[in-house]
Parts: sequence; structure tokens; C-alpha cells
Amino acid sequence: MPNTFANTILTRFLRYAVIDTMSDDKKVGEKHPSTDGQWDLLRLLEQELRELGITDIQVDEHGVVIGRIPSNIDHAVPTVAFMAHVDTADDVPGNGVKPRVIEAYDGKDIPLNEEYTLKVEDNPELLRYKGETIVVTDGTTLLGSDDKAGVAEIMSATAYLLTHPELKHGVVECIFTSDEETGAGMDTFPYEKISCDYCYTIDGGRRFEIESECFNAATLHVHFSGVSYHFGAARGRLVNALTMAAFFVNALPQAESPEATDERYGYYCAQSMSGTNTEVDLTLYLRDFDLEILDRRIEAIKQLAAATEALYPKGTVSVDAKHIYYNMALVAKNKPFAMENLLKAGDELGFKLEQTLIRGGTDGARMANERNIPCPNIFTGGHNLHSQFEWAALPAMEDATRLILKIIEVGAAT
Repeated sequence: MPNTFANTILTRFLRYAVIDTMSDDKKVGEKHPSTDGQWDLLRLLEQELRELGITDIQVDEHGVVIGRIPSNIDHAVPTVAFMAHVDTADDVPGNGVKPRVIEAYDGKDIPLNEEYTLKVEDNPELLRYKGETIVVTDGTTLLGSDDKAGVAEIMSATAYLLTHPELKHGVVECIFTSDEETGAGMDTFPYEKISCDYCYTIDGGRRFEIESECFNAATLHVHFSGVSYHFGAARGRLVNALTMAAFFVNALPQAESPEATDERYGYYCAQSMSGTNTEVDLTLYLRDFDLEILDRRIEAIKQLAAATEALYPKGTVSVDAKHIYYNMALVAKNKPFAMENLLKAGDELGFKLEQTLIRGGTDGARMANERNIPCPNIFTGGHNLHSQFEWAALPAMEDATRLILKIIEVGAAT
């Protein structure tokens, strides 16, 4: 691939990164996508696919763009798809992104603004890219490599494929989704509009990391109802919902929180809380690689709710639990050809791919479990995702794009 290939990927990423696509979980259920800005990028991608010469494009009313490239070989092979999401998270501001490109990185700490510095001590992976091009934030927002790097890589691979007919391929589908960060990205996914036999989400992080296993996930909405009474005559009468909620959150095991766990250990996480001394709403995220243990965690929350009611008579606690996505490991095991093609592609490129766990989930996890379509996850080159210290390495982005093309080539030879 020519040297300009990396520049093409970078140009696309920078174009996409500045579009305001932060999703809003408070609007899930009201509209999909949850924010209008996501449509700006989705429509741009539709336009760019058409400009590349793709005629089979479908745009779903709920924010999914699907482009299908016909086969250029004379025998049938399984259809492969590549999927990325256009929205960015709201853990820190995800709109108004001002990416900064650092060429020939010098290996030193990078001041982002007067308050924040990206430190090598905290990011030793930076040193792997000394002398190379990286992209950072201005320290006020995230960067959006999750998952606009994935979008740029799929689009760059697509452009290359369509301008190099000597690269043999079967049918290839490009899928761009919305609202992945809210967990609602696949709620209305138009499965009837795709034909892929296997799919890859381009939604990972560090260079050469790939994953075929993720968390099982549940979201719990806990509501606390107290008893209102004038504070001057409150003794024995008032039940403070805020006090109940504080007790409840403090009872969650700190040793099983996101900040205290890694590898295969799951967690409880208090995600958000709002209300008054009369009514409080709490959202909890529960995660575990083992579904039985996750269900045990849900039961523990229900028992904690009962204990809270016992300690605060006349106060009530209700729990609404919903499974959001499931571990995709079983589908990957039962249909191993997706991982086999991925590993073969890596070998042919000389990449030392490393299989890791997703301590989270992707749209691919739902696709795998809802439609039995294996959907491993591939690195994008992004680091420190969902934070103002996010950065992306252009050489890793280029390698992700090369890996996409090689997977297509391997699939055509099956």
C-alpha cells in the first residue's frame, strides 16, 4: 500500500472526529438515534459510499447505514461484514472535539492544555510510536477514536478495495450504527437488511488486540420512595429517600467495583443518581463474564433493596433489571471460521495478534447472540477511551485497515 494510505485514513478520521455525535442515554426510548448529530455523520457516510461507486446502500430510519459491495470472483464464499458505530460517549464531553495531530512524536509528555498533560509515565504505550504520528485531544473533550477510528478504517479499506480490482473478494458489507454507547444501538437493528455470514466490529483499542469474548451486561434502575414530612416535626415520620439511596450505594462491595477489578472479575457500578428526599432514581451497571454470576449479582441487588426497606420502615425500593448484552464467546466457539480467518490474516501480514477480553461490550455481542453471527472485535489504535486523555496512533490505524483488507482476501480464498 502506498505511503499516502495512512494520510487517507488520518484525513477521514479528522473529518469524522469534529462532527458532534455524542449520544444521550436519557433520550433512549424517545428517539433513535438519541441525538441529531449522529445523523450528520451517518448521512456523510452514505454520501461517501455513493461517491465510491457503491449502489447497494440502505439507510434505516433508526440510524443504520449499510453498504454492500458485490463479489468480483466466480465462486460463492461466505459474506463478510465490518461494523463500527458513529456515536461517542458522554463520560466526558464528546462534542466540540478539537483533535491535534502530532507528527514525529518526540517521546516526551504532551501538554494538552494548561490543566492537563498526557504523561508517558501513565501511558508507556506512547513510546512505541516515537517518531510516528499520533492524534490527541485539547484536554477538554474525548477524541472519539471510539469509534470514529473504526469508521475511518472501514471507509478507507472500502475505498482501497473499490479502486484495486486485482484484490479478489466475495460480497462485503459495511455497517455503521448509532447509539452504541447507550447500549441501545441494536435495539432496532434491521437484521433483514444484511446478508453477512460473519462480521467484525472495528471497535477495539491497542494495536494488535483482538477479542471474541465480552462481558454479560445488565442495567438496573432502582427507585427509592421516601415519606415527606415537615422537618420541624419529622421525628418518626419522615423517611428520606436520599438517605436510603446513600445507604444502598455505600453497601455495594467496593472490592467489586470497576476501579477495583480487572481481567475476568465482574463488578457492580453506580452509574447515575438523581432525585429529592422524597423520590430518588439510581442506575446501576452490572457486568460479569459468567452469566450465572451476573444473575446472582442481580439477585443480590434485589435482596439489598429488601434490606433497605427493612431498615427504613415505610420507605420503598423497587428494582427493574434488564439484560443488555451477552458474552459472545459461545457463538465464536460454535462458528470458529470468523476467528480462524482473522488469525490467518494476521499471520499473513506478520502481525502478532493478541487475544484479550472485552471488559465491556460491542454491537457485535448483540449481533452474535441475537442472530448467531460470529462477530469478533478488532483494534482501532485508540487509547484512554472515554477520557480527555484519549489518543490514537496512526500506524495502528493503518494496520487495522490492512487487517480488514487481508481478512477480505483470506475470505475470498476459502
